[in-house]
Amino acid sequence: MKLLGIGSRINHNEHGKGVVTNVTSKHYWVTFIDKGLETLQLDDDFEVIEAAEDDVDTISFYEVEKSLKAILKKWSDVSEVVSIADKWKGGKLILEPGDTNLQSKELPIDTFFHKITMVRDRLRVMEQKINSSNLDEQEKIDLQQYITRSYGSLTSFNVLFKLKSQQFVGQRSK
Repeated sequence: MKLLGIGSRINHNEHGKGVVTNVTSKHYWVTFIDKGLETLQLDDDFEVIEAAEDDVDTISFYEVEKSLKAILKKWSDVSEVVSIADKWKGGKLILEPGDTNLQSKELPIDTFFHKITMVRDRLRVMEQKINSSNLDEQEKIDLQQYITRSYGSLTSFNVLFKLKSQQFVGQRSK
């Protein structure tokens, strides 16, 4: 079995299309278009779209990608890839009404999670627009407090996030 190099493009039956961003002795680290970063066993089943030579480089594609994401996040409205915690993948949210005569509602938890992260992204954009606006400082502070309280109201959904660094943070006690 020949190892794929960093930059190889693959198509995985579960995760879709992705790029190998790191290789270890046991795993490929692959950044997938729809699923974000996943680790795959070296002998996992996937289609190789384009194999890159296993050259040693002074900078990895992971580092380039990380830098590019930081630049895009700083200068545009592009949102980061946010992953749902593994235990919730493929799950469903079931809403049961108190009245047993009414029908319950099922929603894929991935869809619900996407909507929650979109709310977060829109709050972040609003925060950036407030901070760069011509409002006076007190008005900026007042509006910022509303956003912070909104984040605090959304902390109940932190259980859905794979990475703690991507969770909602409300006002911290001092």
